[in-house]
Amino acid sequence: MSVEYRKVLYANYHTTQSGRASLTSAEALFKREKRQFELEVLPLLHAVSKSARIFDMGCGSGSLLKGLKEAGYTNVIGMDLSEEQVTMAHGFGVSEVVLGDAMHYFRNSEEQFDVITGMDIIEHFTKDELVELLQLIQSKLKKGGMAIFRTPNMDAPIATAFAIGDFTHENYLNSSSAEQVMLSCGFGDVRVKGSFMRVNGFLKEGIRSLLYRIMSFRLKLQLFATARSTQKVLFTPNLIIIGVKS
Repeated sequence: MSVEYRKVLYANYHTTQSGRASLTSAEALFKREKRQFELEVLPLLHAVSKSARIFDMGCGSGSLLKGLKEAGYTNVIGMDLSEEQVTMAHGFGVSEVVLGDAMHYFRNSEEQFDVITGMDIIEHFTKDELVELLQLIQSKLKKGGMAIFRTPNMDAPIATAFAIGDFTHENYLNSSSAEQVMLSCGFGDVRVKGSFMRVNGFLKEGIRSLLYRIMSFRLKLQLFATARSTQKVLFTPNLIIIGVKS
């Protein structure tokens, strides 16, 4: 009898992966994630109405939804496969999180959304599943609606630390392939940005920023030496992918 690995690994995903990898408490991880999303995702929604219908797929413990609610967004919902994560979300006061399979929901629901987000989720689908998912999401967005995803960046130095640090990851993107699959699935005005990076402490952040600039320069020199363009090549650990329904 075959075993479906997703049922095994997602059942207690926080304990075996996200919480284990964070080296911190669940509450501290929740707060850190919320702050990251406030800096990384919320600025992309500056023109979106506070009453916009927003769906966060694979929402985990609800840290993005918490940030959205605190920013004044009043019509939000999140869905996650992990019962453990949903229970945690409710414990953190994010009652809008429900247990379920977003792919199944999109296949069977007629509801339309202004914004659909997916943080650290699209890498968990096979290529066939991802294409179907993106087409479904595109169909569930209202005209002018926006999809926002975060996913590991395969052009980042030591990309394996993020891309294959999770057994449940199925596909891997860089800026070019992310733009390609979004355009192919019907999105217009596709943009791919680098993720927000910062460490605590003024001195530490100054050193990190300087080292990143040096590292980026050396990587661009390597591309130049092999006669390849550095345009649209990003080196941040994650990509932020934005697509708008025309």
